[in-house]
Amino acid sequence: MDTEAQSTERDRSSTPAGDQEEGPRSARFRPFELLDSGPRRALAGLVLIAVVLLLVSRFVMQPFLIPSGSMEPTLRNGDRVLVNKLAYRFGSAPERGDVVVFDGTGYFGNSDYVKRVMGVGGDRIVCCGDDGRIEVNGEPVSETYLYEGDAPSTVPFDVVVPEGTLFLLGDHRSDSSDSRDRLGSPGGGFLPVEQVVGRVEWVGWPVGRWADIEQGAGPVKAPHG
Repeated sequence: MDTEAQSTERDRSSTPAGDQEEGPRSARFRPFELLDSGPRRALAGLVLIAVVLLLVSRFVMQPFLIPSGSMEPTLRNGDRVLVNKLAYRFGSAPERGDVVVFDGTGYFGNSDYVKRVMGVGGDRIVCCGDDGRIEVNGEPVSETYLYEGDAPSTVPFDVVVPEGTLFLLGDHRSDSSDSRDRLGSPGGGFLPVEQVVGRVEWVGWPVGRWADIEQGAGPVKAPHG
């Protein structure tokens, strides 16, 4: 007998319209099931990577393109460098010899620039001494990074760097617009430390130029005599 089967069969005619099923579950529209788990995971991974890269670029390490030859031979036109934006954020300050990227708005121009720190707050910088070299606090410095054939400066100067500011020069002195060109302008060519974006750590591109940038030693004191 089919009594059991008959008792479990639903009478659709007696079911209220609102309670009737609209069709098999497999036929219902579920937009999030259009993609299987593999593509969804891949998409989520790409979004996460993009967010991480954005945060890193904003707060930690940012790439910059070198647009001129003013820092040759250390940095060349077209080099792509990585700038450490945390280098001066936890009590540290730029030191003599550091290669830094800074916002020149109001001081150098409405753009970002890259130069080498020649003097920090309180330093007296003179160009040039009897031996033709720049002197920092009475000590001649040996600038091994200078562009071959360049003099330390063809522009004489004798300045004391105000506290909280920097005196900046390019390594290719004959092809660099830097603090020397602004000695008579408002600010005297000195850049407030808070304008510094970060310290140049590495040349990342092109491949043949991969290198880290030596920092912090400052202009090395030359031996007397």
